[in-house]
Amino acid sequence: MSAFHDASDDLQAEGDDSAEITAPAWAVFGDLMAGLVGAFVLVFIGVLLSQIDLVNNLQSEIAKRQQEEARRMALEKALAVPLASGRVTLNNGRIGISGSVLFDLSSDQLRPEGEQLLKALVPPLQVYLGERDEMLMVSGFTDNVPVPRNNGQFQDNLELSALRALNVTRALVKAGMPRSRVFSAAFGAEQPVASNADEKGRALNRRVEMAPVPRAGSTAGAAAAKP
Repeated sequence: MSAFHDASDDLQAEGDDSAEITAPAWAVFGDLMAGLVGAFVLVFIGVLLSQIDLVNNLQSEIAKRQQEEARRMALEKALAVPLASGRVTLNNGRIGISGSVLFDLSSDQLRPEGEQLLKALVPPLQVYLGERDEMLMVSGFTDNVPVPRNNGQFQDNLELSALRALNVTRALVKAGMPRSRVFSAAFGAEQPVASNADEKGRALNRRVEMAPVPRAGSTAGAAAAKP
């Protein structure tokens, strides 16, 4: 009988030892699974937030493109008559006028035909700018042929483009454009739209562009508008 009790006690002791060994193993496994679940949740949240940002950015880009398209259509409508004449172009919101329409070669003085064209542009542009509270930037460009040093008028192409832009600005103001709505800029031979390797390309690069831009928050824009 004593032997039976001893054997029973031994089996119970072995069972206790097994339980002690098994319990920590399950605890470690449980901790591991909890860690994996936590990591999965973090990854899922990260992916979800990334998708939300992507959707928001996409919606913002779509809204921006729709606004730009509406702006372009409004400008086309405002300039329908000058555009139909072929003397004015519209590309990405920039109104282009060939330099040969406005000026004689190497001159900054407006031709009578150019003055009449600018005068015709003022009413639709004034309405367009007023509705959006925007300003008009008048930019002068030239080809890359250097100005003759003995011309007695311009130091270089940058000065020529600046005076042309300034005279266009003055003509617009004279035709009724508020001074606070227009200012000029000069680029010289920079930013060509065609190759300067031949006369056809150079003629395209000799141009004046007008582009509606947001009104500056400071008084700098109004000061620059005074010709």
